[in-house]
Amino acid sequence: MEDRYVPSFFQGLPDVVVETALTHLVTRTHPANQVIVLENDWGGAVYFIREGWVKIRTYNLEGKEVTLNILGKEELFGEMAVLSEKRRTTDVITLTSTVIGSIPASDFSNLLKIEPLAGLRLAKLMAERLQQVNRRLRLRESHSQSRVADTLLFLAEGQGKKGQTGTEIPNLPHRELSSLSGLARETVTRVLTRLERRGLIKRDQDIICIPDMSALERMIV
Repeated sequence: MEDRYVPSFFQGLPDVVVETALTHLVTRTHPANQVIVLENDWGGAVYFIREGWVKIRTYNLEGKEVTLNILGKEELFGEMAVLSEKRRTTDVITLTSTVIGSIPASDFSNLLKIEPLAGLRLAKLMAERLQQVNRRLRLRESHSQSRVADTLLFLAEGQGKKGQTGTEIPNLPHRELSSLSGLARETVTRVLTRLERRGLIKRDQDIICIPDMSALERMIV
């Protein structure tokens, strides 16, 4: 299996279990802004991000797009529809050129039935995501600065990488940060500028760097 992509979700599981689970693994490259999963589709597969970024999207009652989450390298999606055996409740769209591996839903279900560690790993992942959502919901009535800071920390905790000068996250379009934080795009732009002037973030074309995570966390009130 040396030449095959093995998602990190499977690391540490018995080789024979991994071999069986990945028998039908298919890896594809998708351009930016391509829909991978549509709301109301049946859950026929589980997906693992090898490279790139995707957003989990739905719509509110007024028809406005709402970004529920942004996932990056080595994260998975599509598992909820497989577990519930119901139609999918969100869209998943690529934000960048993205490489995604997928396995049939039946193979993923069989893995969970025969390998307790896989089930435990999935339960932990789902608990972490629920905690993140709860935290963001608690901040919905907070000051805009708190909400933007929390959104940046949310991304850093999920996909941050240690750089020479701090924790690095992708410099996403402001419309995505706006949807994640529940703020107007213009408000997000103003807050990011304010945070940058205070030295709490540094920005270039592709990256936002957070020099001190604890300092940014102290901005949440």
